[in-house]
Amino acid sequence: MAAEASHSASAASGSNRAGWFWLGCAVISLGVLLHVPMLVEAHAMGNRLVGMPVDTPMLAGMAMIAVGAIMACWGALPGRVAVRDQHDMVLFAVRDGTPLNRWHATAMAVLAVGLIIDVMKPATLGFVLPGLAKEYGIERSTAALLPLVALTGTAVGSIVWGWIADAYGRRVSILLSAILFAATSICGAMPSFGWNLLMCFLMGSSAGGMLPVVYTLLAEIIPPRHRSWVLVLVGGTGLVGGYLAASGAAHLLEPGYGWRSLWLQGFPTGLALLVLARFIPESPAFLLAQGRSNDLSRLADRFGFEQVERIAMPQVDSGQAGNRGFEAALVVTALSWSFVNFGLLLWLPMDLQARGYSSGLVSGVLASSALLALPTTALAAWCYSRLSSKWTLIGTVVLTMIGLVGALLPTELLVWRPLLIGVVTILIVGTNGTIAVLLPYTAESFAVGVRGRATGVVAGCSKFGGIAVQVAAIAKLFPTLGGAALALLAPTILGIVMLGLAGRETRTGAHG
Repeated sequence: MAAEASHSASAASGSNRAGWFWLGCAVISLGVLLHVPMLVEAHAMGNRLVGMPVDTPMLAGMAMIAVGAIMACWGALPGRVAVRDQHDMVLFAVRDGTPLNRWHATAMAVLAVGLIIDVMKPATLGFVLPGLAKEYGIERSTAALLPLVALTGTAVGSIVWGWIADAYGRRVSILLSAILFAATSICGAMPSFGWNLLMCFLMGSSAGGMLPVVYTLLAEIIPPRHRSWVLVLVGGTGLVGGYLAASGAAHLLEPGYGWRSLWLQGFPTGLALLVLARFIPESPAFLLAQGRSNDLSRLADRFGFEQVERIAMPQVDSGQAGNRGFEAALVVTALSWSFVNFGLLLWLPMDLQARGYSSGLVSGVLASSALLALPTTALAAWCYSRLSSKWTLIGTVVLTMIGLVGALLPTELLVWRPLLIGVVTILIVGTNGTIAVLLPYTAESFAVGVRGRATGVVAGCSKFGGIAVQVAAIAKLFPTLGGAALALLAPTILGIVMLGLAGRETRTGAHG
């Protein structure tokens, strides 16, 4: 048992500093627990902390969390082992004929859970804002600062964590996200709005960082013939599951424990992910660079890795002149998706009610449309793996474009409920399908040495629309549904054209 625990600790950090890692996690946990007395006191007063003085245990807890986070990060990070030059390193790939086994299935399940936990963070914002604004007594435009800083954090985290994944390893960067999930859960214990802004920026950074790294790791451990559908299905399940988990937590916790409980759940979920991290493998290139030959041999046996001279897929290195058009196409597609998802769909309920629809009808229409999200993800996974990765992505963006055109229809036509449901369904199906395909497609397309950063940049661009929307909300600018749809048609069509011209086919045997 002691040997097993020692091996687990060593595997968690990937270095000889495992003791610092686990000690840091323990210090973080104690720091979070020191906030409990104040939360218990607040629960007796209707779960209100606003105006309460910060007591000594809470100050000590915040200091311990900061120190513990530094210790845990130091223990998790090995020496810098950047893997950049594809021509000067030994390459490994999973054998094409390798069947999916229990190691693949376990890693897929754990990474899907990680994505669900990750997506819960930004998805919880919508459920937190009403209670937060009421407790702090702030206007809607001021409350919009919270999602602004949180989404800014996700954009920054996507880029920074992508760099960490390329410099230190995929698994290490996931561990760092889990550490910050637990540490920043005290966002729910902050008595002032300003402290909430700071903690939610850090929380957003960790949430934005995990998403591209999970896709990057999946692209490297799944056999080629299964890779396409696994990436899309795991990613889509994580995205939809995260939103369902956020709404379920709000339904169960918020009535009795207030909006703060939705942030505090980051502590147990972060610790759970740290426990499950032992089932997350590291990329073989980093095990080789760290001299961990035994771990590399064990990984090869479990996942079917073998040494190869080159990668068969048309993978590219970021920044080369011939690839800039492809990179630009991905960036434009991510930006246009972010504006539709965080702009038009965010304003959709408000605009429909302004057109005269009741709130009950609007929520019913949105619920009916959203039910199609999960089966659409499965269909996108099938098309992506069996037909064409490039044209599946283009097809989802075309669906979004059709939905935008439908949103331009006059109110007298959209008053017919089946037509309204059809338009909204196409928009939701198109946007869900696009993001479910875009990041796996990016991860598959780039070489291992730059894969984390490339996927991180595209993921960061997919958050930019949310930042712009919150800036508009702060300025009290809320465009109509038709106005937003008209403005977004041009970048959406541009993304379709650029993908058609510069997109690459990652599915073997298909034609781009």
